Amino acid sequence: MENTPLTFINRADAGRQLAEALTALGLDQPLIYALPRGGVPVAVEIAKSLHAPLDLLLVRKIGAPQNPEVALGAIVEGASRQIVINESVKRASGADEAYISAAVASQRAELERRKKLYLGDRARLDPRGRAVVVVDDGLATGATMKAALIGLKRSNPRRIIVALPVAPKTALDDISDQADDIICLNPATEFRGVGGFYRDFHQLTDDETVALLAQVSNGPTNTARAVTVATHKRQVSIPPLGLPGDLTVPPNPRGIVLFAHGSGSSRLSPRNTYVAEKLNAEGFATLLFDLLTPQEGQDRRNVFDIPLLADRVVEASIWITSEPDLEDLPLGLFGASTGAGAALVAAAELKGRVAAVVSRGGRPDLAMDYLPMVVSPTLLVVGSLDHDVTGLNKQALAALTCGKELELVPGAGHLFEEPGTLDCAVDHAANWFKAHLTKHVTTRSKPAPPPKTKTARSVLHAAAEPLPSISDPDFAKAFDRFGSKRVVLLGEASHGTSEFYRARAAITRRLVEEHGFTSIAVEADWPDAAMIDRYIRHKRPEAMKTPPFARFPTWMWRNVEFDAFTRYLEQYNQTRKVDDRVAFYGLDLYNMNSSIAAVLEYLDRVDETAAEVARSRYACLSAWSQDPAAYGRAALTRGFSVCEGPVTQILIDLFKKQLDYTAQDGDQFFDAAQNARLVANAERYYRVMYYGSELSWNLRDQHMFQTLRQILNHSGPDEKVVVWAHNSHIGDARHTDMGRIRGELNIGQLCREEYGDTAALIGFGTASGTVAAASEWNAPMETKDIRPPRPDSYEALCHDVDLERFLWDFKKQQSPEFLKLLSQQRLQRYIGVIYRPETERASHYSYATLPNQYDAFVWFDQTQAVTALPTLTNTTEDETYPFGL
Repeated sequence: MENTPLTFINRADAGRQLAEALTALGLDQPLIYALPRGGVPVAVEIAKSLHAPLDLLLVRKIGAPQNPEVALGAIVEGASRQIVINESVKRASGADEAYISAAVASQRAELERRKKLYLGDRARLDPRGRAVVVVDDGLATGATMKAALIGLKRSNPRRIIVALPVAPKTALDDISDQADDIICLNPATEFRGVGGFYRDFHQLTDDETVALLAQVSNGPTNTARAVTVATHKRQVSIPPLGLPGDLTVPPNPRGIVLFAHGSGSSRLSPRNTYVAEKLNAEGFATLLFDLLTPQEGQDRRNVFDIPLLADRVVEASIWITSEPDLEDLPLGLFGASTGAGAALVAAAELKGRVAAVVSRGGRPDLAMDYLPMVVSPTLLVVGSLDHDVTGLNKQALAALTCGKELELVPGAGHLFEEPGTLDCAVDHAANWFKAHLTKHVTTRSKPAPPPKTKTARSVLHAAAEPLPSISDPDFAKAFDRFGSKRVVLLGEASHGTSEFYRARAAITRRLVEEHGFTSIAVEADWPDAAMIDRYIRHKRPEAMKTPPFARFPTWMWRNVEFDAFTRYLEQYNQTRKVDDRVAFYGLDLYNMNSSIAAVLEYLDRVDETAAEVARSRYACLSAWSQDPAAYGRAALTRGFSVCEGPVTQILIDLFKKQLDYTAQDGDQFFDAAQNARLVANAERYYRVMYYGSELSWNLRDQHMFQTLRQILNHSGPDEKVVVWAHNSHIGDARHTDMGRIRGELNIGQLCREEYGDTAALIGFGTASGTVAAASEWNAPMETKDIRPPRPDSYEALCHDVDLERFLWDFKKQQSPEFLKLLSQQRLQRYIGVIYRPETERASHYSYATLPNQYDAFVWFDQTQAVTALPTLTNTTEDETYPFGL
């Protein structure tokens, strides 16, 4: 299903829709600038909605000699007058200064006429240090907007947001380097002119423009009515040592700055705290954390152990990429004293993950061997009176091969204690981060507001199929329509909701008993799931060093609901022939150690010589057996693929002897081969997790899909599989911000591409209740209240249907009104093993298009948390296997 481009009633309608998108940004007292004349009615609606003052950006093109249609430059009239010249056109056209002066004088007269006509004696706004929104009714080429932005930037606004109803994507790309953010409701690939997106696109007259401007003041913002979003602060714990940190996230942050404090200091350093507060005011999130444990801090030598300190900076940066509200933010490093050396070593290892580095009174010379490897633009700020450190910084500057600058702060000593000197250093840092910490351009269709009318609600209600309670057999019968599929993927909106587990169990039972499904594959590690498989298929138990599902988050599979399902499978299989029994598999790749043990145990049974070779190859990973993530960290400095060759060769060797091994036991070979494949992919996963979230996400989901495909191939062409995984894995990523903006893919997308209509993607959702989740990674499970859904979300639409349980089937014939309501992008909530209600919008909501993302959607209005089981070990008695209770 393709998205239909929005068509606006008129410019005012476009302005109201843009205002909703801008309100979500939580801008603090913004200024609104319109490009006249067409941009004025759009901007008026935005200014009214945001209670913000309105001004104009007047632009007059300067044509090239002999070819006035070609833009040589422009005059931009805003808070001040700016002349913008395209140097390449100037050279090509032969325009000299005399020509430019005459052309400027000619256009200036028309500019003055328009200024006097539109603005009269209206006071002009001062954009310095403010967030400004630049508005037009659409772009064609973007040349006028680009000139306006270049001129505006010279007035030093804090942040520039471009707001447009429609523009071709090529024009958006052309202006992206001049704006901090771009909100475009219709980023068009097939552009039919701006007017083609409006029902009423009449040419505005000067009188209409003046009348519209009179509707909005350009006086101070009405702060009593302005919408603001509070800055969020929380204390965090940086793994693996639990180093304490102070995280501050302002509304809609433009990036995050990680601080590396200097010798003898801590995260509570008054100077760094002051710098952080100033950066927060400029729109940057900040993280200050202790680089050493209290015990380590007692040994003065650790203060100068740059490799150790750099390790801690890398670990903190990896933690940032694991946080849902931080992972997509550009990362900057700010180092002081010895912390600057640590920051630069970390930047050399993290490469492009770090967008910029700033050193304040730092010792970059302590990272001298690493400086040629730094690719992040680096600013060295030193006090002019700090002569020794200035010399060391000059040496470091010469060694750096990236973009670099050295700024001397007049009258400042080493600690910047002199009046005004620290503020000067902060200004340098802020400007550096503003220039280099830039986010991706956001160009998405504006999500429609939730329908308010009874008609809209009745349309949604009419399409909903009410579902009885999960225990009622008719609940599962409602899913018979998917019985002919080869792969049925069942999602969940959280990893800790009882109804999702019980509903998936009921649907799976029906698919197994009535429709011939013979395998279940879940978002769990292969070796842990293999314990369940042996139990339900009545195979000989095989001991694991640790019980299955014993790592965080234990409650995801060690819960009463899932335990009841495994007991059903075990009883069902008792009545089946051995070859007809339902199998249970894990798709995930985290439990690398258990997979290594499984491969070696298998080879010990079938080929002792091969087992000895495999042990020597897996020894490469033995140093990191208790902390696989540390392997990826080590790989940064030892080469990108330390163990890739040895662990991949084991998998190759297995397949070379496949015929010999499968003759002994085909299922055991399949299990061993998949464990070997897991180790090879996990080795890659733990390496790439240091290079960006989309790389590790894609590798993981590709591994899960490849595992699913291996299961189907192993069992034959008639095999039918039920998949249990989170909505973020089973909903087609191409119709979410995961795929559209972050470049991520998932199992659902890959299944549609591979299996087409023989795959069914079924999402699940809830409005409120409780959920089992943690506040931090490796933190204890809590039973948390789920916040009511946001009004601009799909969850709010579902709640408004006013049914306790229902099913939307997007593949059956539905009314055009229903599809239109749901086919515009809206926010969708994703709760994982971590749930942070206090930052829910940033941490757990993302834009999606529901009927494109899923084939069907199951709704439970009120849900409860799963009941967790204790993590015990007792696999000696069958009645307690596999959970050992």
